[in-house]
Amino acid sequence: MSLVQSKMMDLGTIAPSFTLPDTITGNTITLSELTSDVATVIAFICNHCPFVHHINTKLVEVANHYQRKGIQFIAISSNDAEYYPQDGPEMMKRVANELGYNFPYVYDENQEVAKAYQAECTPDFFVFDSKLLLAYRGRFDATRPHMGTATGKELIQALESLIKGENVSEVQYPSIGCSIKWK
Repeated sequence: MSLVQSKMMDLGTIAPSFTLPDTITGNTITLSELTSDVATVIAFICNHCPFVHHINTKLVEVANHYQRKGIQFIAISSNDAEYYPQDGPEMMKRVANELGYNFPYVYDENQEVAKAYQAECTPDFFVFDSKLLLAYRGRFDATRPHMGTATGKELIQALESLIKGENVSEVQYPSIGCSIKWK
């Protein structure tokens, strides 16, 4: 495991578009068909990372709550499945079903989407407003494995601001986690 911080893409950046296979449904999806009129959360995650394991249950809870409020969640795995087969599409589908992901879990095999988003680690969160402008990027919360219970506090604060039509605080912290496993 290589501990890495996210790069923190510039706020106001337009969400890079993508077309990727959803490992849960088997359908190919695009960002444009999933975009929300409230906010769209893009989460770079994977199956094997202990930092993702730490937040997974709370992430599902947060996603369930905020999807009812019109926010779209999309999870992306960009890890090299040749060297990390547990992060490949078959295992992604299995993990998504076991954990109850009710959002697409797409596979970025050629890693172009991770590069476009400047994603560096798992988990790494990007929240875009209704115009697909970056309003929040960084961590889920301040906890780490074996260092507190995941709350999603920082992601939740950003989502609440967008729901209320308020600006998201520019005080944002990079995510810390396992490096994306590049080819």
